[in-house]
Amino acid sequence: MQFHHHGYVSGDPRRQEAAGTGVDRPVDLPDTTDVLIVGSGPAGMLLAAQLAQFPDVSTRIIERREGRLVLGQADGIQPRSVETFQAFGFAERIVAEAYNIAWMNFWGPDPENPGNIVRTARTEDYAFKISEFPHLIVNQARVLDYFAEAAAQGPGRIVPDYGVEFVGLTVHGDGEYPVEVRVRHSTGPRAGEERTVRAKYVAGCDGARSAVREAIGRRHVGEFSAHAWGVMDVLVNTDFPDWRIKCAINAAAGNILHIPREGGYLSRMYIDLGEVAADDDHRVRQTPIEEIIRRANEILHPYTIDVREVAWHSVYEVGHRVTDRFDDMPDDGGREPRVFLTGDACHTHSAKAGQGMNVSMQDGFNLGWKLGHVLTGLSPEAILETYSAERQPVAQQLIDFDREWSSLMARKPEEISDPQELATFYLGTAEFPSGFMTQYGPSALVGADEHQALAAGFPLGKRFKSVEVTRVCDGNVIHLGHHAKADGRWRVYAFADSAAAGRPSALAEWASWLATDASPLARHTPAGADLDAVFDVKVVYQQAFDDVDIAQVPEVFLPKTGPLGLTDWEKVYAAGPDAWRSADIFAERELSRDGVVVVVRPDQYVAAVLPLTATDELAAFFAGNLLTSGRGSSPTSSASATARSS
Repeated sequence: MQFHHHGYVSGDPRRQEAAGTGVDRPVDLPDTTDVLIVGSGPAGMLLAAQLAQFPDVSTRIIERREGRLVLGQADGIQPRSVETFQAFGFAERIVAEAYNIAWMNFWGPDPENPGNIVRTARTEDYAFKISEFPHLIVNQARVLDYFAEAAAQGPGRIVPDYGVEFVGLTVHGDGEYPVEVRVRHSTGPRAGEERTVRAKYVAGCDGARSAVREAIGRRHVGEFSAHAWGVMDVLVNTDFPDWRIKCAINAAAGNILHIPREGGYLSRMYIDLGEVAADDDHRVRQTPIEEIIRRANEILHPYTIDVREVAWHSVYEVGHRVTDRFDDMPDDGGREPRVFLTGDACHTHSAKAGQGMNVSMQDGFNLGWKLGHVLTGLSPEAILETYSAERQPVAQQLIDFDREWSSLMARKPEEISDPQELATFYLGTAEFPSGFMTQYGPSALVGADEHQALAAGFPLGKRFKSVEVTRVCDGNVIHLGHHAKADGRWRVYAFADSAAAGRPSALAEWASWLATDASPLARHTPAGADLDAVFDVKVVYQQAFDDVDIAQVPEVFLPKTGPLGLTDWEKVYAAGPDAWRSADIFAERELSRDGVVVVVRPDQYVAAVLPLTATDELAAFFAGNLLTSGRGSSPTSSASATARSS
């Protein structure tokens, strides 16, 4: 973790110095704001945490509850989400308190006594097979707490405006703040009072019954299945031997998905309530908790659970819906979008695949940096069109996956020909629920794939999959991707050719070009900002770290930052073997030994793969999604970029 570069820090280094709108932030909701976030769920709080890194963007988040969420419904945290937590600075802390899913066991009818269940398979969880991060279970409320901390401690000092609910909105054709939003105080002495707030952009993060979605006329397309499930978080005494292991249980009496929770005692159970009659009219949702517990014991036979406390319970019918578009851009494309939908507001599905919170957070991550770049003058408004274009296909893929998983989970024993089928599906599709199959197509933010072979292990449009390297300045082994924080900056990784530092090479020529006025650093870094305010440029040499002479490394990889002009030593890495690390990123990610440049977006997705000699192509790529420094060097842009580099 880097700090002190703006002067000595004696307190918590995670609390950044307030800047821009974070200085003397108004306590009351103002009449105007750049971004109004409606809803403080996973997408909304991540969006707030990201925009807190753009302190000259005024951002407010309204929530109709009177305070923080106490008990969240979502709990599954996939490895891609833990990667995201790492970028926001709290992965280690949340991993320490979470339940780590190490195994998943499968139970089915005993062939000799079909009224009883027996264990049919034990499978190691998929997380560490495809990521350096675990598969976790932790209360959604705690996830929101961590993002709230990141938002409040960022330079923008964003905190939710609790007790304020969204009523409606109107998008006007012009004006500095074209979105007119009607809100109402829902709690406290001002309860019932309505007022108007005007915004440049609105993000609807307000759940499956989204009022923002209704206000912009978008439709939730899909239907409920004719199957109901009860879900409960319980503290129990039981003789079921796998109580602290995730289990899929299939019995003659129905099905259970059992998931241990954090803390060592709490567990969540999804209990099959069976088919729902066509004329039920959602009456199944009134199923009492006593009946849900009875069903659970019937399915678990010969084992029993003695429920000592029910922390939370609900009944739901599986619904698979995706909104027709994730923003309010007119069909004729007459203007850029002003209102965006995230999370359950634009996609709903069952909870059993553990995707709701995870996909919602990636919605917020995708949108946040784009709004920050547009509102600070770094990027044109047109990049906002990519939000719906990128996230809607992901949501549809999620719906398709969840429909198949839900169908498999709901089968009766006589419908199962292979007892291993569910376990096989669970492991065979692991990369999708982990969040690693998302791949954005070509756009202004994802380049062409003509040079993909130079970095085959970093597929364009997919998230940057980290590998350990050695930091040259101190010899420490770190994951290269873990150094990339959610600060709104682009990452440019220069993987060197085989020449050593200080010798004539393709890398040396590329670095010299990067220091010229023709490079993206000169063209797109706002005047007065640190050299690395927009682009975090790093180099990885093929040699071992003690064979890299850091004094011979080009200066562009050792930039001076902050008001004191201090050298940043942590941008130079080595891939060669050493005593502490066996991985070689060139081999692990199939990188060309002739060198290659890999560009990664602020939300950690690979944007471009180019040879070191393709300087014109690199300049053209950034010219397609960033404004020149002359157009983007307003005081707002410069201040925001400088704050982000801190």
